[in-house]
Amino acid sequence: MLVPLYEAVHQRLDVGPETRLLALGCGSGLALVMAASRGAALTGVEPSSPARLALARERLLPDRPDGPHNGGTHPRTGIRLTDRLPADRPDPRTPAHTLVTAFEPIGRVAGDAEALTALLTAATPLARRGAPVVLTGWGPPERCATTAVLRVAARLAEQDRGTVRLRPALRDDLEEVAQRAGLRPDGSGRVACPFGYADLDSALKGLLSTGLFDAAVTATDQAQVEKELTEALHPYRRPDGTVWMPNVFRYLIARTP
Repeated sequence: MLVPLYEAVHQRLDVGPETRLLALGCGSGLALVMAASRGAALTGVEPSSPARLALARERLLPDRPDGPHNGGTHPRTGIRLTDRLPADRPDPRTPAHTLVTAFEPIGRVAGDAEALTALLTAATPLARRGAPVVLTGWGPPERCATTAVLRVAARLAEQDRGTVRLRPALRDDLEEVAQRAGLRPDGSGRVACPFGYADLDSALKGLLSTGLFDAAVTATDQAQVEKELTEALHPYRRPDGTVWMPNVFRYLIARTP
């Protein structure tokens, strides 16, 4: 769903063969695949989801069955995928990273800004001086149809005080993270990223896979969450059965000191 965001950032920053990309929270590797198609050298870090890291390896390193803790560089492609931030550059003979991205949007889960700040603080010394660092977040709630659906997750999760709390997106989330991480803001943009699904079942599977509803499932149960999600999705169902939710995401370009 965030492909338009990835494309906009790659185009604006002219990602290409001269780019040495460090992707924080690379997830299942889709943005890395797109950067690789433009010729960039890649290091992807996915610390929170072994399953997503495994999928990224299938996409980018299909001929190398290394475990998730192996942070070595692929000898042929130069791609490096790991579950922890590298303690060094991808190869001591190569220059520092020229671009850092954090494409996992913040602005929905309590503590996500603080976690990103800590990750950026540790990562920026691996980039060259003045390198762009891209932070992303959800757009204004009134511009995101998915906001209404996520209210279901927040309301149900409130029944279990021990679970992850959701929060509303704030206007200056990205700027505050950049400031705390010692980065200098240098431009921003907004990108339309509609969430479109072939049918209701696909919408339920897609939304539940984001992890934003995990707390709600823990607090109640899967059937209850799916029932209330189905009701919340009703306004976004089209006559042909497809589900379409317009959203806007925001990105900030900051620079390393």
